[in-house]
Amino acid sequence: MSKNSIQIFDTTLRDGEQVPGCKLNTEQKLRIAKQLDLLGVDVIEAGFPMSSPGDFKSVEAISKLVKNATVCALTRANKKDIEVAAKALKHAKKPRIHTGIGTSDSHIIHKFNTTREKVIERAIEAVSYAKTFVDDVEFYAEDAGRTDNDFLAKVCEAVIEAGATVLNIPDTTGYCLPNEYGAKIKYLVDHVKGIENVIISCHCHNDLGMATANAIAGIQNGARQIECTINGIGERAGNTALEEVVMILKQHSNMNLDTNVNTKLLNYTSQLVQQSMGMYVQPNKAIVGENAFAHSSGIHQDGVIKNRETYEIINPEDVGVSKSSIILTARSGRAALAYRAKNVGYDLTKIELDVLYPEFLKYADTQKEVNDQDLHQLLSSKDNFKKSVNF
Repeated sequence: MSKNSIQIFDTTLRDGEQVPGCKLNTEQKLRIAKQLDLLGVDVIEAGFPMSSPGDFKSVEAISKLVKNATVCALTRANKKDIEVAAKALKHAKKPRIHTGIGTSDSHIIHKFNTTREKVIERAIEAVSYAKTFVDDVEFYAEDAGRTDNDFLAKVCEAVIEAGATVLNIPDTTGYCLPNEYGAKIKYLVDHVKGIENVIISCHCHNDLGMATANAIAGIQNGARQIECTINGIGERAGNTALEEVVMILKQHSNMNLDTNVNTKLLNYTSQLVQQSMGMYVQPNKAIVGENAFAHSSGIHQDGVIKNRETYEIINPEDVGVSKSSIILTARSGRAALAYRAKNVGYDLTKIELDVLYPEFLKYADTQKEVNDQDLHQLLSSKDNFKKSVNF
């Protein structure tokens, strides 16, 4: 793996599907898994086989279907979970077992009622046992974001020795600030023996709206895998959004980091997940929201019509959107009105535009948006346009 390549670990079918009301059947999971493989993600976390017979069946079916990506199954740090995961993954071309345990004092004391030493023992046992089934074992240190860095480093060193190939450093509660999360990754890079032989992975939650920023801070400090979901879906406020981190790396080419994702498939993949799960993104969602490439302010519209890059840093075609949208509202200017009128067959002169514009504003003040049908009605109802415009 190149030092400049960032692996995209998609957990839409595991962490994303944990959202209330987003349960998928096996057929739906297979459809999304196939699309994720086409999209070019490096790892598909297919599910948690031990959690239910249905999830086991889905992981097994996805393992048979996926041609390119690594197929990953989640477990807790116990033998039964690992055995079931290994069985579900037996048909995968590139299987990975993802096992781990909570490492913060909060988890150690309140969740497990144990000690730091016992947690390290369980971590070593889980990784060692998973390694008897597959070569690729990822270890997650749950709640690493609130784990003391020195202890976290000890856990990481122990599981590397046990055979872990990937270290997942989750900000499970979405608590970290980007500089704190980045510093945590750098601390591990600087203090863990053998860290150069494994991949560090960022798994960030969005409770404070910083999942994407934290993931980017992680890779800037040495992580080389980002765990994310389509549309940022996931537990509580969600996970790092795949489409956001992929496009950040694409647009900020000075970072000299890239992914294998075919960005032209992002919009379609987003729509597929929205429709399958019945969980639709807000219009202003970055990259895939309905308004991501829509302009309604007159100043912005004038700039975009003259040169798209004045207000758009991403070419919509790069993410699978056909073109930018000029939305007519009471905030729109003459340039936008002329542009939209031309799109529906009315090539207005300056004089015609000057006459029409006040009428348009009166009408627009009564509407949230002026659509093509409204434009036809507005233009065709004026005698002066009937005489001067050929339509």
